[in-house]
Amino acid sequence: MRTFDPTPLWRSTVGFDRLFDLIDETARWSGADNYPPYNIERTGEDQYQITLALAGFSPEDVTITAEQNVLTVEGRQAENAEHHYLYQGISARPFRRVFSLADYVEVKNASFEGGLLKIGLVREVPEAMKPRRIAIGSAGNDNKQLEHQQAA
Repeated sequence: MRTFDPTPLWRSTVGFDRLFDLIDETARWSGADNYPPYNIERTGEDQYQITLALAGFSPEDVTITAEQNVLTVEGRQAENAEHHYLYQGISARPFRRVFSLADYVEVKNASFEGGLLKIGLVREVPEAMKPRRIAIGSAGNDNKQLEHQQAA
């Protein structure tokens, strides 16, 4: 059930296709499996951290892949025939968790400690995309320069 209809926005926007696709995708996955549990926190002005609770996994069991605007964390434990569980409450099932990243957000580091996988992210906007101050010249000086260039 969709609670938001983007149709009016389609009529007055250009280039926001990715945003609308992201909204649709999020709506489809809202009832999906929520394993493993995770947190997303802002640790600074342009810094973020994703923390996944991966009890029973080791760093060798987890793969992190960063592609353009997508971060994928996958885990699969090696089969261990040594154990004969009477009850297994710690989940050992394989998982795949996908995070959509905003433009210019990059993975900077990852660490695994105490069953928690922590992934550091930083938003680094290129200098060309940052706002810049434009000098304003006087109209008299600009006109003289134009006249001089036309005469030459």
